[in-house]
Amino acid sequence: MAKKKAAKRQTLSEQLIRIIEDGPRSRYWLSKAAAVDAGQLYRFVHGKGRLTTDSLDRIGEALNLRIVQADE
Repeated sequence: MAKKKAAKRQTLSEQLIRIIEDGPRSRYWLSKAAAVDAGQLYRFVHGKGRLTTDSLDRIGEALNLRIVQADE
């Protein structure tokens, strides 16, 4: 009997990108609400740039996010 492969967990960045892309707000709104440069946010979402921890904190605040540890 073959073993099932466990689904690969998404990184925090991948999860955040999905939230930004699939959420009800636009990237433009988020850039203004979080005081993050719209170009930098675009580059992050498209895998061509990174965000500082300060920017991540402001994005989390604007989107009312929290990190929850998954049960294994």
